[in-house]
Amino acid sequence: MTNISVAIVEDQTDIREGLKYVIDYTDGFTCLAVYKDAESAIVGIKQQQPQVVLMDIHLPQMSGIECVSELKAAFPAVQFLMFSIFENDENIFEALKAGASGYILKKTPPNKVLDAIRELYEGGSPMSASIARRVISHFQKPQSTEKQSLTSREKEILELLSKGFLYKEIADKLGTSTGTVRQQIHKIYEKLHVQNRTEALNKFFGNT
Repeated sequence: MTNISVAIVEDQTDIREGLKYVIDYTDGFTCLAVYKDAESAIVGIKQQQPQVVLMDIHLPQMSGIECVSELKAAFPAVQFLMFSIFENDENIFEALKAGASGYILKKTPPNKVLDAIRELYEGGSPMSASIARRVISHFQKPQSTEKQSLTSREKEILELLSKGFLYKEIADKLGTSTGTVRQQIHKIYEKLHVQNRTEALNKFFGNT
């Protein structure tokens, strides 16, 4: 199994060290570094270029969103997963605009954090259920022409994505493999002409 290299940017020592411990002692993951602020993270991540960065939003000086924006522009291959207590629309959408591809809450259990990191690494856009719900509730009506182009199974998958389920959980619910779910989601993206979960949910549940 390939180890996923992870960096953690978190100002609270107990959370930072707890995450590092969980990642380092789980097969398939390696914690390259931890940072207590955005400024040191920018220097370190530019040197180490981890595959996934777990990023807090509320940091001492520069915010996690600003940090993501700067690093994503320089290193587009690095994937950013926001890890925050904030559930308000402004932080969610600003983080996604800055370049984050996932957003989970700090109350997420450690095993779910690891699942989210792996899903992000594998091309997904993991979100806590309440975050995914806020993304779609930001928009109003389903777009009927787009809905008609999807099969009932594809619509079911979109509904599960909107509730924050990870690929593995969707596969379990539908009685299929994670690989099959990933292929079906890729087809959904092609049909809706989008590139990720956020855009797919916006297109399907929104007016765009």
